Amino acid sequence: MAQALRLAERGLTTTQPNPRVGCVIAHGERMVGQGWHERAGEPHAEVYALREAGEQARGATAYVTLEPCAHHGRTPPCADALIAAGVARVVIAAEDPFPQVAGKGIEKLRAAGITVESGLMREAAREINIGFFSRIERHRPWVRVKLAMSLDGRTALANGESKWITGEAARADVQRWRARSSAILTGVGTVLADNPQLTVRLPLPDEDGGQPRDPFSPTRVILDRHLRTPAGSHVLDGQTPTLVLHAASANVTDDRFANVERVAIAEQGDGLNLHAVLALLAGRGCSELHVEAGPTLCGSLFAAGLVDELLIYMAPLLLGDTARPLLTLPPLADMASRWKLQMMDCRAVGIDLRLRLRPAA
Repeated sequence: MAQALRLAERGLTTTQPNPRVGCVIAHGERMVGQGWHERAGEPHAEVYALREAGEQARGATAYVTLEPCAHHGRTPPCADALIAAGVARVVIAAEDPFPQVAGKGIEKLRAAGITVESGLMREAAREINIGFFSRIERHRPWVRVKLAMSLDGRTALANGESKWITGEAARADVQRWRARSSAILTGVGTVLADNPQLTVRLPLPDEDGGQPRDPFSPTRVILDRHLRTPAGSHVLDGQTPTLVLHAASANVTDDRFANVERVAIAEQGDGLNLHAVLALLAGRGCSELHVEAGPTLCGSLFAAGLVDELLIYMAPLLLGDTARPLLTLPPLADMASRWKLQMMDCRAVGIDLRLRLRPAA
């Protein structure tokens, strides 16, 4: 199963909106076939593994990181393929919560006389598809907020200048996190200040040393309540799918947005309703949402309890107390009200440190 999980990880940047899945077919400890889901619309992991195993699949055990599908989507059911191949046993890491699959794949396999076990390395399997499980179970994407800061917790000078806080290695690392995401979200303030491209701009090499694979192209999502994004902005170039979310009252009479999609979203307070934004994106198949925005939008998401993970790059420099903060958050009355975080990972990336944190339970 550990090998099946490693195979599943090869699809981190290519399977959207499908989950990442790996499969190993073995007789005892001898592997006879392995495969992984490479791209939506192409064969699933089980099919590739069965092709490699051939007749050796008969009587074998299939280790699959996610419950085999039992319905006809863009490809035939994997449960049927396993049955037809004559496997004797299927070991599943995590059950599939998708309504058209949930439990049905296991039922179909057992009805065919195949022994089915589930739960082996379940948490690791869920982690690989953390956005997929969030979208299906919580009806909103997994929200990952990326921030770059100085040692004193500042993200830009008082005048807004922020290029570059972190080094080249950290900026390249960010591209990988963008590439594994369904969408990249920012606010109009960042568009006005930085004119970002919000695209994946480097080839992603195969982790096993193979040829680089073209990643899935995440949708750019711009929160622009009053449609202030100026003509000529990179996010309006039409080269990458872009969704501009605005208030229903916003009006535009020119053709600035001719190359992108616009959708009106309900307002809440002095901004757009962030819960409605996430619900809309989930309905469009968005599993992992990567946020690169200023302290106001990031702070609003965090204060609303909508941030699932913080990805913070900390540079060995100081910007001073007049520089802009990491997050704009409401004041706390006492230390008991402080926001607690759980450190998931801390590692050096070039000259910088990368912290991966999640709100503590």
